[in-house]
Amino acid sequence: MVFSSVSFLLYFLPVFLLLYTIASPGYKNWIILLFSVYFYSWGAPKFLYVLIGSTLLDFYLVRYMNQQTDTKKRKYLLVLSLSLNLGLLAIFKYANFFVDNVQFLLVAAGYEPFLWTQIALPIGISFYTFQTLTYSVDVYRKVHAPLQSVKDYMLYIMMFPQLIAGPIVRFNTIADQIEHRNETYQDKLFGFYRFGIGLAKKVLIANVLGELVLYLLGEQPGIGTDWTALNTNLAWTCLLAYTFQIYFDFSGYSDMAIGLGKMMGFRFPENFDNPYNSRSISEFWRRWHITLGAFMRSYLYIPLGGSRVAKKSRLYVNLWLVFLLSGLWHGASWNFVIWGAFHGFFLVIERAFLSPYLQGKGTLNKLFSLAYCFLVVMLGWVFFIFEEVADAWMFIQLMFSFSAEPSNLSIEFKSIFILLAAAFFSFCTLFTPFQALHNWLYQEQYQATGIIFLFFVVIFLFVLSCASIATSSFNPFIYYRF
Repeated sequence: MVFSSVSFLLYFLPVFLLLYTIASPGYKNWIILLFSVYFYSWGAPKFLYVLIGSTLLDFYLVRYMNQQTDTKKRKYLLVLSLSLNLGLLAIFKYANFFVDNVQFLLVAAGYEPFLWTQIALPIGISFYTFQTLTYSVDVYRKVHAPLQSVKDYMLYIMMFPQLIAGPIVRFNTIADQIEHRNETYQDKLFGFYRFGIGLAKKVLIANVLGELVLYLLGEQPGIGTDWTALNTNLAWTCLLAYTFQIYFDFSGYSDMAIGLGKMMGFRFPENFDNPYNSRSISEFWRRWHITLGAFMRSYLYIPLGGSRVAKKSRLYVNLWLVFLLSGLWHGASWNFVIWGAFHGFFLVIERAFLSPYLQGKGTLNKLFSLAYCFLVVMLGWVFFIFEEVADAWMFIQLMFSFSAEPSNLSIEFKSIFILLAAAFFSFCTLFTPFQALHNWLYQEQYQATGIIFLFFVVIFLFVLSCASIATSSFNPFIYYRF
């Protein structure tokens, strides 16, 4: 079940909000937990027991760790907790990747491949794992005391708004809200605003652009692509469509998650900050999937030494290693590893010498740095589209072949209009009036006229989105597989 579905919008969400609103404070967490279990079991019932079982085991393991006074025991128990959670991730997400590569090497060496049953990937396992890691590490570091109730820990891990695709909520930022919070009707109203905006971004923009990408590349990019029908113009149009699709798809989902959390009284962290306005790849990663960047920085980059290292070469290795692992986190295939290495390369050269040139003043300098960053990010998305590296390379060659061969593919006006609208919404905050409007839309304190205006706007967007969902069977979510 995804947020932008009829089953969620017209059945699950209204029933949940009704029961949650009328429940007494002592039962509200139970309501969230029960609905979260149902939400997850809707999409992955076979893995529900794995999720619940590992969550229960980890809760008592971390509680026991926290009770220890001996430093060595605490470390051993932390390693055990991390091994449990990373081991599940390794088995379910990376075992097939590892075995496939071993099989390839065996065949290349002249040996017969061995039998292997492919392991299914549980939905949301990467986000689930990251949240369990923050719990173990934060309790070990004594950043925050562990939760006293197993119900509350399961709620932290399984809360349906952010279980499938984040934002990644670090334990120390939300622990107090789980045990004590007081949501208001204003929270519910502003949460609905945020949810409606995210739903519109996902359904009215991302889905339309996704249909365009599907039309140009086929249902399976690479395998189902008619390469003879594409030319350079269509290739660039397709990549632009995907670039905006993945942004509005994921940021829209994050907006919906943040809005749902606010309706329950939770304050989830922001996950996007107009990332295509960035003037460098370093800045892009401070604006794109913010919670992932914060996690990697706090739990990987800084423990590796971060920027406080004796040699610059070690700093560059740390940066590259973090982004190699970030790429591998997104998916267990070589295209994601290349994507991570690609971003890591530009981060290294920016840190080495390029950054001063990108951050200079002047209109031409700003335009150049914006174009540089956007082009690099766009080229990186090619490795998100195509699972096979050979297909990605073929697409890049087509982009830069400047082929003007006529094509039998024609793009509808609706797709072009939404593509232009997506570009406008992505870059308009570069201009002061639109940045001011953006800040007004995302504030939490409105005058009465503002509340009335936004209420009718969001109701209109909500109805329009529901109508679009009801009349179309195309409703993907790119980050669902991560």
